[in-house]
Amino acid sequence: MADQVEFEFKKETIAKLLTKSFKDNKTKVSGDAVVLMGEILKVFVEEASRRAMKQATAEDSEQVEVEHFEKILPQLLLDF
Repeated sequence: MADQVEFEFKKETIAKLLTKSFKDNKTKVSGDAVVLMGEILKVFVEEASRRAMKQATAEDSEQVEVEHFEKILPQLLLDF
């Protein structure tokens, strides 16, 4: 299996993504909520990568392509 790469989403990016869905501009996001959402996003991306890699392997492909993500996405979204 390939080397595992550590990554992290910027807290500012997560906060902006969360506040985009708020209807009231006065609504605030706590630091804990941003950290928690960052972990959820990290798990989601890691799982999507694993499933796409498994799909590519099942199709005897040496490289993961967008099509592999498209095939795993419906079930991934249902699982989350």
